[in-house]
Amino acid sequence: MNNTDVWKTTSEVEACIRGLGNDLATLLRVRRIAEPLMIGVHTGGVWVAQRLHDQIVLTDPLGQFDISFYRDDFARIGIHPQVRPSWIPVPVDDVLQTGRTIRAALNILFDYGRPASVLLVTLAERDGRELPIEPNLAGLRVRLEPGQQLKLTGPDPLQLVLVRLPPGRSETNGSVVSPP
Repeated sequence: MNNTDVWKTTSEVEACIRGLGNDLATLLRVRRIAEPLMIGVHTGGVWVAQRLHDQIVLTDPLGQFDISFYRDDFARIGIHPQVRPSWIPVPVDDVLQTGRTIRAALNILFDYGRPASVLLVTLAERDGRELPIEPNLAGLRVRLEPGQQLKLTGPDPLQLVLVRLPPGRSETNGSVVSPP
């Protein structure tokens, strides 16, 4: 059984998202991006993206990605999800660790054509990157001990919890696996 502790309370997570929203609004203004399409990565990224979308009052509807069938560690092949294309997408995810979820999200974007640019926003960025993917904006940056992971719980209330995995187990991309 996993042990979990609240790492960031609801009020701390909401404050972090408000700060991200302010930073994102500034970044969009500086880059002169008037109509970005915000896309939440299922599931926690959708929760964060909805709050950011509401805060900065975007006119286009919030998009959602289910990257399940695009994961390089997913054994099944399925139907690709539908998403509205955009020239300047803003994918939003909850926790960026290895970069594999974002790589899968980028694959979805490129299935619909090459965007002019992509702005990546994450609630939390942690160590453990396996791919050279960095967010444009991250609300929190954290270094965790081996056997620890962050998980966003929600949607109401949102909390970041610190999960301690049993000894001898490691976390890779959201699934618990035994080391080889």
